[in-house]
Amino acid sequence: MSSQPAHGAFFEEAVNVTPLGDNRYSAFLQDAFCIGTVPHGGYTSAVLYRLALVHFASAHPDLYKGEPATPISMQLTFLRRTAAGPATLRVHDMKLGQRTSSLHVELLQANDTKKEGEETMMEVKVAGYITVSPASAEIGVSATTEWELHPRPVPGTGPGGSVNLPRLAETGRDASWVRQDAPFSEFRRATTQVDLFGVDGARMKRKNGIVDQWARLRPNGRVTRWSNESVVFLTDMFPMALDGFDTMASGSGSADGAGPTAKYWFPTVSLSIDLKKRLPVAAGPEWLYSRVVTKEVRDGRTDLDVTILDEKGEIVALSTQIGLVVSASRNIGRRTKM
Repeated sequence: MSSQPAHGAFFEEAVNVTPLGDNRYSAFLQDAFCIGTVPHGGYTSAVLYRLALVHFASAHPDLYKGEPATPISMQLTFLRRTAAGPATLRVHDMKLGQRTSSLHVELLQANDTKKEGEETMMEVKVAGYITVSPASAEIGVSATTEWELHPRPVPGTGPGGSVNLPRLAETGRDASWVRQDAPFSEFRRATTQVDLFGVDGARMKRKNGIVDQWARLRPNGRVTRWSNESVVFLTDMFPMALDGFDTMASGSGSADGAGPTAKYWFPTVSLSIDLKKRLPVAAGPEWLYSRVVTKEVRDGRTDLDVTILDEKGEIVALSTQIGLVVSASRNIGRRTKM
């Protein structure tokens, strides 16, 4: 992998994975990518994406004649809340094939419910499957369909109604598009690692359940470029949609034990990602667009469908997830020291 990845040094350190031998690896989940006390689900998924790369580079370097085996799909289940700090990663080779290989991956940390005096036990916090393939094996039929975003994205002042992204970056506004400050950013620290621009609700009413956004990666306050790992992070980054959930949940009067900076926490239960387009390691795009759709929130459970496009309108990634709407007190409760 390049010594200067597109996503920059700060994000690179956050997703770093180190081999320990015997299909075991270590990582350190960073506080800057947390929601409250819990690492952001998309960030944790990005660490597991990196795990797949490191595993094949270290355990199977010759399987694809030295070519990187990159994930093309991920299906992850978040079993228990994670914590900032060290994590152990395990890989089980479920299938090693000429075109695709499949891994069962696990992220383990100490049990955070143990009582004083009890021995610290490691438990699986996140588990799932990652399917990888080298780029040279991705051959076969390609075809476009008549699929398009509906409703159409709100136009900007660029050619053909496109958003003028340089103007958006310089002034924070282009037509109805405006910079969005993520709500409860002190609590949702992971949201400060991106620049987000959405439709100004004061100027244009959008259909409920649909959120459009343009995003730039900005780890530690420095604008960088999107990489494959950071695209995985972006599939779970939509604070404007969560702001809508905040409003709906507050209207229902269902909060209990609210936290000091946000009433609600929206933990990911399961996340599936279809990675359509590989991004270059050292020179990814500066901008990516996301369409986030929620069909229904019922009994504290949400559905989320995310489509990520580049400036050309080409699909970069598709994801679906199930999430919960729970009191923020569930996030900031007592933990044992790691």
